[in-house]
Amino acid sequence: MTRALLVEADGGSRGNPGPAGYGAVVKDADTGQVLAETAAYIGTATNNVAEYRGLIAGLRAAYALSPEATVRVRMDSKLVVEQMSGRWKIKHPDMRPLALEAQKIFPSGAVRFEWMPRERNKHADRLANEAMDAGRRGEEWQPSGPPTLAEPAVAEPSAAESAEVARGWGPSTGTPTTLLLLRHGETPFTAEKRFSGSGGPDPELTDIGHAQAASAAGALVGAGIGAVVSSPLRRCRQTAEAVAGRLGLDVRIEEGLRETDFGSWEGLTFEEIRRRHPAELTAWLSDADATPVGGGESFAAVARRVAVARDKTLARYPGRTVLAVTHVTPVKTLIRLALGAPPSAMFRMELSPAALSEVGYYPDGNATVRRFNDTAHLGRPAR
Repeated sequence: MTRALLVEADGGSRGNPGPAGYGAVVKDADTGQVLAETAAYIGTATNNVAEYRGLIAGLRAAYALSPEATVRVRMDSKLVVEQMSGRWKIKHPDMRPLALEAQKIFPSGAVRFEWMPRERNKHADRLANEAMDAGRRGEEWQPSGPPTLAEPAVAEPSAAESAEVARGWGPSTGTPTTLLLLRHGETPFTAEKRFSGSGGPDPELTDIGHAQAASAAGALVGAGIGAVVSSPLRRCRQTAEAVAGRLGLDVRIEEGLRETDFGSWEGLTFEEIRRRHPAELTAWLSDADATPVGGGESFAAVARRVAVARDKTLARYPGRTVLAVTHVTPVKTLIRLALGAPPSAMFRMELSPAALSEVGYYPDGNATVRRFNDTAHLGRPAR
């Protein structure tokens, strides 16, 4: 039977914009039992941004408890409720990415929204104010009492994973979830610089690719990795299995991490595509909504599914270090999204086979890119 959860969320700003924070509580929709609380100080922000951050945090907490649940969200923000319900347009550019992020946490149709008076939203309001008070003292919000429900059955993060890392110049905002992004090793298509997506052949690693995977595995021993997820394509599964085998972990397949479907361009080189489809290639390079010839995927479509895969992974492994083995476009997309960069930024990134990148995701919704296209481990003998 599908579980029913209730999320109550709020956010506030003392100055609008000013010092801001959010709070959210997850309850059993049938019994009212409190299952989870979350809150955080987010620095200087507006009330609306803080309210959206509270919504996102509440939905992520609910997803961590039960990804298959149906969720009822109650907030005293008429703006957020009406916008998320689709009745009001989202005109402010700061609100659009937050609304999109909230929409992608649960599958379409699983969440519905209700407005309630402020006086009935006291629990979430109290958490938001506690977070703002803690931020003013230079501290992090801590729950006032013991949890009312046992955490999901996942392994405890190691001491290294639990160490809190400062984000940029600001204070730490809680234990981050770290995604180590590993591009698969070389395939015959890689060596020949041919488009190799999810709509054409599914090549295996070459001997060089297997050696690269082994080098990556050796470099990641002792990195505190608690889980391994992979694209379903063969080259990624082979790379992931090489690392997971060294670490004694299983590989979880995540469909959203597969490479772009390049349509009729699968197996062709860039120059071959330029000669055959010059106008379509120009459009594809300049418009994120353009698709390759033959019914492939646009970069905008890829970004949507990659963001969903990211959020599912963050909800499943909060506060842990996760190795995600994937492809060029998903890695570049995750880096771009973490930086808040436009889609065109992907064409300015170079990503080598078996290269490592790293992004830290914080409970307040912020992200930090820590490295990109790290190939220092390649050529190093496996330990």
